[in-house]
Amino acid sequence: MNTPERDIKGVKTLLESGGLAIGALVVGASLLTVTIGALEGVGIGIRNHPARQLLLSTVLLQGVAFGGVALGYLWLTGRGFEMLRVRVPTLRDIGWIVGGFIVLGGLLVGISQLLGLLGIELAQNDVVSTASQEPIAFLLLVPLSILLVGPGEELLYRGVIQGSLAESFHVGRAIILASALFAAIHVFSLLGSGAGVAAYIGFVFVLATVLGATYVLSDNLLVPAAIHGLYNAAQFGLAYVQAVGLL
Repeated sequence: MNTPERDIKGVKTLLESGGLAIGALVVGASLLTVTIGALEGVGIGIRNHPARQLLLSTVLLQGVAFGGVALGYLWLTGRGFEMLRVRVPTLRDIGWIVGGFIVLGGLLVGISQLLGLLGIELAQNDVVSTASQEPIAFLLLVPLSILLVGPGEELLYRGVIQGSLAESFHVGRAIILASALFAAIHVFSLLGSGAGVAAYIGFVFVLATVLGATYVLSDNLLVPAAIHGLYNAAQFGLAYVQAVGLL
Protein backbone atom coordinates (compact mmCIF):
# COMPACT_ATOMS: atom_id res chain seq x y z
CA MET A 1 0.00 0.00 0.00
CA ASN A 2 1.35 3.42 -0.99
CA THR A 3 2.02 6.00 1.68
CA PRO A 4 1.98 9.79 1.18
CA GLU A 5 5.77 9.80 1.51
CA ARG A 6 6.14 7.13 -1.18
CA ASP A 7 3.73 8.99 -3.47
CA ILE A 8 5.69 12.20 -3.05
CA LYS A 9 8.95 10.38 -3.75
CA GLY A 10 7.42 8.85 -6.87
CA VAL A 11 6.27 12.22 -8.21
CA LYS A 12 9.69 13.73 -7.44
CA THR A 13 11.48 10.90 -9.25
CA LEU A 14 9.18 11.20 -12.25
CA LEU A 15 9.78 14.95 -12.47
CA GLU A 16 13.54 14.40 -12.17
CA SER A 17 13.38 11.80 -14.93
CA GLY A 18 11.51 14.18 -17.22
CA GLY A 19 14.05 16.86 -16.42
CA LEU A 20 16.90 14.53 -17.33
CA ALA A 21 15.28 13.67 -20.67
CA ILE A 22 14.64 17.31 -21.59
CA GLY A 23 17.92 18.50 -20.11
CA ALA A 24 19.94 16.06 -22.20
CA LEU A 25 18.26 17.36 -25.36
CA VAL A 26 18.86 20.99 -24.39
CA VAL A 27 22.51 20.31 -23.58
CA GLY A 28 22.99 18.45 -26.85
CA ALA A 29 21.25 21.11 -28.94
CA SER A 30 23.28 23.85 -27.26
CA LEU A 31 26.56 22.02 -27.83
CA LEU A 32 25.64 21.38 -31.44
CA THR A 33 24.70 25.01 -32.11
CA VAL A 34 27.88 26.36 -30.56
CA THR A 35 30.11 23.80 -32.28
CA ILE A 36 28.56 24.31 -35.70
CA GLY A 37 28.90 28.07 -35.31
CA ALA A 38 32.55 27.72 -34.30
CA LEU A 39 33.43 25.35 -37.15
CA GLU A 40 31.66 27.39 -39.80
CA GLY A 41 33.31 30.48 -38.36
CA VAL A 42 36.70 29.04 -39.34
CA GLY A 43 35.51 27.93 -42.77
CA ILE A 44 34.44 24.33 -42.11
CA GLY A 45 31.00 23.84 -43.64
CA ILE A 46 28.50 21.79 -41.63
CA ARG A 47 24.93 22.86 -42.39
CA ASN A 48 25.25 22.14 -46.12
CA HIS A 49 27.00 18.81 -45.57
CA PRO A 50 24.50 16.22 -44.23
CA ALA A 51 27.13 13.58 -43.40
CA ARG A 52 29.18 16.03 -41.34
CA GLN A 53 26.05 17.35 -39.68
CA LEU A 54 24.88 13.89 -38.65
CA LEU A 55 28.34 12.87 -37.45
CA LEU A 56 28.55 15.96 -35.28
CA SER A 57 25.00 15.73 -33.94
CA THR A 58 25.35 12.03 -33.06
CA VAL A 59 28.65 12.55 -31.24
CA LEU A 60 27.44 15.61 -29.34
CA LEU A 61 23.88 14.48 -28.60
CA GLN A 62 23.93 10.74 -27.92
CA GLY A 63 27.60 10.62 -27.01
CA VAL A 64 28.49 13.75 -25.06
CA ALA A 65 25.09 15.10 -23.93
CA PHE A 66 23.20 11.88 -23.13
CA GLY A 67 26.24 10.17 -21.65
CA GLY A 68 27.37 13.30 -19.82
CA VAL A 69 23.95 14.07 -18.32
CA ALA A 70 23.53 10.45 -17.20
CA LEU A 71 26.96 10.24 -15.59
CA GLY A 72 26.64 13.73 -14.13
CA TYR A 73 23.35 12.75 -12.48
CA LEU A 74 24.92 9.65 -10.96
CA TRP A 75 27.78 11.75 -9.60
CA LEU A 76 25.60 14.57 -8.25
CA THR A 77 23.25 12.16 -6.50
CA GLY A 78 26.16 10.17 -5.06
CA ARG A 79 24.96 6.91 -6.62
CA GLY A 80 28.02 6.20 -8.70
CA PHE A 81 28.22 3.35 -11.17
CA GLU A 82 26.70 0.93 -8.64
CA MET A 83 23.27 1.89 -9.98
CA LEU A 84 24.14 0.62 -13.45
CA ARG A 85 24.03 -3.11 -14.01
CA VAL A 86 26.86 -3.65 -16.49
CA ARG A 87 29.06 -6.68 -17.00
CA VAL A 88 30.81 -8.60 -19.74
CA PRO A 89 28.12 -10.29 -21.87
CA THR A 90 27.64 -14.03 -21.40
CA LEU A 91 26.29 -16.51 -23.93
CA ARG A 92 22.90 -16.00 -22.31
CA ASP A 93 23.22 -12.25 -22.86
CA ILE A 94 24.09 -12.83 -26.51
CA GLY A 95 20.91 -14.89 -26.75
CA TRP A 96 18.94 -11.97 -25.33
CA ILE A 97 20.57 -9.64 -27.85
CA VAL A 98 19.74 -11.87 -30.81
CA GLY A 99 16.22 -12.49 -29.56
CA GLY A 100 15.60 -8.81 -28.82
CA PHE A 101 16.85 -7.78 -32.26
CA ILE A 102 14.52 -10.30 -33.92
CA VAL A 103 11.57 -9.10 -31.82
CA LEU A 104 12.19 -5.46 -32.73
CA GLY A 105 12.50 -6.36 -36.40
CA GLY A 106 9.27 -8.36 -36.24
CA LEU A 107 7.47 -5.48 -34.55
CA LEU A 108 8.72 -3.09 -37.22
CA VAL A 109 7.35 -5.28 -40.01
CA GLY A 110 4.08 -6.08 -38.24
CA ILE A 111 3.25 -2.54 -37.14
CA SER A 112 4.24 -1.11 -40.53
CA GLN A 113 1.86 -3.51 -42.27
CA LEU A 114 -0.93 -2.67 -39.83
CA LEU A 115 -0.47 1.07 -40.38
CA GLY A 116 -0.50 0.47 -44.13
CA LEU A 117 -3.86 -1.30 -43.86
CA LEU A 118 -5.18 1.63 -41.82
CA GLY A 119 -3.88 4.11 -44.37
CA ILE A 120 -1.57 5.83 -41.89
CA GLU A 121 1.82 7.00 -43.14
CA LEU A 122 4.42 6.83 -40.39
CA ALA A 123 6.14 10.15 -39.68
CA GLN A 124 9.79 10.41 -40.69
CA ASN A 125 12.65 11.11 -38.35
CA ASP A 126 14.60 14.17 -39.47
CA VAL A 127 17.80 12.10 -39.27
CA VAL A 128 16.53 9.99 -42.18
CA SER A 129 15.45 13.10 -44.07
CA THR A 130 18.87 14.69 -43.62
CA ALA A 131 20.79 11.54 -44.54
CA SER A 132 18.69 11.11 -47.68
CA GLN A 133 20.31 14.26 -49.09
CA GLU A 134 23.70 12.50 -48.99
CA PRO A 135 23.12 8.71 -48.84
CA ILE A 136 26.68 7.96 -47.76
CA ALA A 137 25.56 9.41 -44.41
CA PHE A 138 23.47 6.28 -43.86
CA LEU A 139 26.65 4.19 -43.92
CA LEU A 140 28.24 6.58 -41.43
CA LEU A 141 25.26 6.10 -39.11
CA VAL A 142 25.68 2.30 -39.07
CA PRO A 143 28.78 2.21 -36.81
CA LEU A 144 27.66 5.33 -34.93
CA SER A 145 24.41 3.56 -34.00
CA ILE A 146 26.33 0.68 -32.43
CA LEU A 147 29.07 2.75 -30.79
CA LEU A 148 27.16 5.84 -29.65
CA VAL A 149 23.40 5.88 -30.23
CA GLY A 150 22.55 2.55 -28.58
CA PRO A 151 24.93 2.94 -25.61
CA GLY A 152 24.21 6.65 -25.08
CA GLU A 153 20.42 6.42 -25.17
CA GLU A 154 20.28 3.22 -23.12
CA LEU A 155 22.65 4.63 -20.49
CA LEU A 156 20.33 7.59 -19.99
CA TYR A 157 16.88 6.06 -20.46
CA ARG A 158 17.27 2.49 -19.22
CA GLY A 159 20.29 2.76 -16.93
CA VAL A 160 19.56 6.05 -15.16
CA ILE A 161 15.91 6.99 -15.81
CA GLN A 162 14.36 3.52 -15.65
CA GLY A 163 16.72 2.61 -12.81
CA SER A 164 15.67 5.69 -10.82
CA LEU A 165 11.98 5.10 -11.47
CA ALA A 166 12.32 1.49 -10.31
CA GLU A 167 13.35 2.80 -6.89
CA SER A 168 9.95 4.48 -6.49
CA PHE A 169 7.63 2.35 -8.63
CA HIS A 170 7.02 -1.30 -9.45
CA VAL A 171 9.51 -2.43 -12.10
CA GLY A 172 6.76 -2.85 -14.70
CA ARG A 173 5.54 0.69 -14.15
CA ALA A 174 9.11 1.96 -14.26
CA ILE A 175 9.56 0.36 -17.71
CA ILE A 176 6.33 1.95 -18.96
CA LEU A 177 7.16 5.41 -17.59
CA ALA A 178 10.73 5.38 -18.94
CA SER A 179 9.46 4.16 -22.31
CA ALA A 180 6.83 6.90 -22.40
CA LEU A 181 9.49 9.56 -21.77
CA PHE A 182 11.74 8.03 -24.43
CA ALA A 183 8.90 7.98 -26.96
CA ALA A 184 7.63 11.47 -26.15
CA ILE A 185 11.05 13.07 -26.57
CA HIS A 186 11.11 11.87 -30.20
CA VAL A 187 8.36 14.31 -31.12
CA PHE A 188 10.99 17.03 -31.50
CA SER A 189 12.67 15.17 -34.37
CA LEU A 190 9.66 14.11 -36.44
CA LEU A 191 8.36 15.25 -39.80
CA GLY A 192 4.83 14.32 -40.83
CA SER A 193 1.10 14.59 -40.15
CA GLY A 194 -0.62 14.38 -36.76
CA ALA A 195 -1.68 10.74 -37.23
CA GLY A 196 1.75 9.81 -38.57
CA VAL A 197 3.49 11.46 -35.63
CA ALA A 198 1.17 9.78 -33.11
CA ALA A 199 1.77 6.40 -34.78
CA TYR A 200 5.55 6.93 -34.68
CA ILE A 201 5.47 7.86 -30.99
CA GLY A 202 3.35 4.80 -30.23
CA PHE A 203 5.69 2.60 -32.24
CA VAL A 204 8.77 3.91 -30.40
CA PHE A 205 7.00 3.37 -27.08
CA VAL A 206 6.41 -0.31 -27.92
CA LEU A 207 10.05 -0.77 -28.96
CA ALA A 208 11.24 0.98 -25.80
CA THR A 209 9.24 -1.35 -23.56
CA VAL A 210 11.02 -4.28 -25.20
CA LEU A 211 14.39 -2.66 -24.45
CA GLY A 212 13.34 -1.93 -20.89
CA ALA A 213 12.19 -5.51 -20.38
CA THR A 214 15.42 -6.98 -21.76
CA TYR A 215 17.39 -4.80 -19.32
CA VAL A 216 15.42 -6.19 -16.40
CA LEU A 217 15.46 -9.79 -17.61
CA SER A 218 19.14 -9.86 -18.57
CA ASP A 219 20.30 -7.64 -15.68
CA ASN A 220 22.92 -6.19 -18.02
CA LEU A 221 22.70 -2.72 -19.60
CA LEU A 222 24.90 -3.84 -22.49
CA VAL A 223 22.06 -6.07 -23.72
CA PRO A 224 19.51 -3.31 -24.55
CA ALA A 225 22.39 -1.07 -25.71
CA ALA A 226 23.47 -3.73 -28.24
CA ILE A 227 19.89 -4.48 -29.35
CA HIS A 228 19.16 -0.78 -29.82
CA GLY A 229 22.39 -0.10 -31.69
CA LEU A 230 22.05 -3.12 -33.98
CA TYR A 231 18.40 -2.33 -34.72
CA ASN A 232 19.21 1.25 -35.73
CA ALA A 233 22.26 0.13 -37.70
CA ALA A 234 20.15 -2.37 -39.67
CA GLN A 235 17.60 0.32 -40.48
CA PHE A 236 20.26 2.74 -41.70
CA GLY A 237 21.94 0.02 -43.73
CA LEU A 238 18.63 -0.81 -45.40
CA ALA A 239 17.94 2.90 -45.99
CA TYR A 240 21.30 3.21 -47.80
CA VAL A 241 20.53 0.25 -50.03
CA GLN A 242 17.17 1.76 -50.92
CA ALA A 243 18.58 5.28 -51.40
CA VAL A 244 21.16 4.16 -53.97
CA GLY A 245 18.68 1.95 -55.81
CA LEU A 246 20.10 -1.44 -54.85
CA LEU A 247 16.75 -2.62 -53.53
